[in-house]
Amino acid sequence: MTVSLPKRIVDAVRTAIGPSDDLVLLHGPYLPPKAREYIDDCLETGWVSSAGSFVTRFEEELARFTGVKRAIATVNGTAALEICLRLAGVASGDEVLCPSLTFVATANAISHMGAIPHFVDVCPKRLGLSPIALRLRLDEIAVRENGIWRNRQSGQKISAVCPMHCLGHPCEMQAIAEVCNEYELPVVEDAAESLGSFYNDKHTGRFSVAASISFNGNKIVTTGGGGAILTDNDELANLAKHITTTAKIPHAWEFFHDQVAWNYRLPNINAALGVAQLEVLPKLLVAKRRLHELYRDAFGALKGVRLLVEPPDSVSNYWLNAIVLEESDLLHDSLQELSDAKLQSRPLWAPMHTLPMYRDNPRGSMTATNWASQSIVNIPSSAQLAFPFMESESI
Repeated sequence: MTVSLPKRIVDAVRTAIGPSDDLVLLHGPYLPPKAREYIDDCLETGWVSSAGSFVTRFEEELARFTGVKRAIATVNGTAALEICLRLAGVASGDEVLCPSLTFVATANAISHMGAIPHFVDVCPKRLGLSPIALRLRLDEIAVRENGIWRNRQSGQKISAVCPMHCLGHPCEMQAIAEVCNEYELPVVEDAAESLGSFYNDKHTGRFSVAASISFNGNKIVTTGGGGAILTDNDELANLAKHITTTAKIPHAWEFFHDQVAWNYRLPNINAALGVAQLEVLPKLLVAKRRLHELYRDAFGALKGVRLLVEPPDSVSNYWLNAIVLEESDLLHDSLQELSDAKLQSRPLWAPMHTLPMYRDNPRGSMTATNWASQSIVNIPSSAQLAFPFMESESI
């Protein structure tokens, strides 16, 4: 009797991670013992809101790990990305080129500013914004008027490019930067999923005016909710911290605010969770890589499916491991079979250009985007799944 490919996918996942009668999460958090100690410190001292030593420590350690000059902690990654776009000069009515294959927060952050997401296709090997598609789209629609690049079709100003490092795999930032330099467009990176990923030996988020990171509950490091702005520009960092803290002028008792701003700062008690995890992040990344190796061995001989691997110029954090189906009509059956086996999985997001609120937005060809959304399955990727198989490293 021939075993179906979806059932063999389940067998391969089980071979990699071992047996379990419980639901295996797609990506569960790892909270080290120090997390409770740091949370208790917040409770005992009363520093639970948006001021406190853990917020400062979290920002400093995050900046140190990623190699940027400054990190500014925020309530979530969407808020961080919105502020990044503002720092880059994006204004209401502008168009921002971004991938359609992304989590909705990328397009929403642009929209929250009154700007317009303009969708560009992705690279099929990286799943991030394609520099080739970006150049083709700009060559097609961009016209320079009075020193400003505009969309010749809509008449709107084109003000920035926002690549997203999909599943932790870095975009081809050098080629993207070359296109953006030619068109004098700033880059803002959506690095929500790529903490611990490097492109040409530089951490993601260091190829742009400013970048956002997410610390949502399903990320490698989580603060419950939470995000951060990364930048090498001290002036922009100071501005970001000011406008995410209601633009209040520091004073012992007066409340004076010098501009319309946002209450986007991360609470100290959430930052305490993040500090505890940043302390073990290098080992978590080792575990993530080990899990990928286990999947690579398990799926290596399985025909009809392949494991998505990091680009040769990059080191991926392997936030979510993904398999690529040769036959897209098996997507639903594969997801159902994994679900029945208590193995949490998911497809990629519905492309932004297919959602009702973005269906009429400007866009280029979506060939790779449509293919990827119908052919890729994310499989369980929690770092702790690799702990029993770790040989030389332990948490």
